[in-house]
Amino acid sequence: MKIESVNTEDFPELLSVWENSVRATHDFITEDDIAFFKPIIIEQAFPNVTLKCIKDEQKAILGFVGVHDSKIEMLFILDAARGEGIGKALLNYAVEQLDASKVDVNEQNPLAVGFYQHMGFKVISRSPLDDMGKPFPILHMELP
Repeated sequence: MKIESVNTEDFPELLSVWENSVRATHDFITEDDIAFFKPIIIEQAFPNVTLKCIKDEQKAILGFVGVHDSKIEMLFILDAARGEGIGKALLNYAVEQLDASKVDVNEQNPLAVGFYQHMGFKVISRSPLDDMGKPFPILHMELP
């Protein structure tokens, strides 16, 4: 799988992948939450991380990772592309090429927690609220 850089022109497609992934994996997120987060993600989150993606043969984005200061800030895979090794490839790239060693994961997303644990991350602490003060507990994980 080829890891590619992301341009600002790709942000709308990334946001679409994000929304598709969140709807498939974050059953605790409401429509109001999605509407709240969308402008923050495209206007503030995407421009402030190093973004890498994997595309299919038609150049459609299947998944992406965003890293800032050794922390994986986002890793989202199109629901139809889950289970194909895209997340693992992006995570390994983030760790090996972008020096990522930390990640925060929604405690209410057990598939993501299990994925990061399988990939060697350990829970080091827990916060009852997310960064926006919403009641979504966060597990702070690091590579040993």
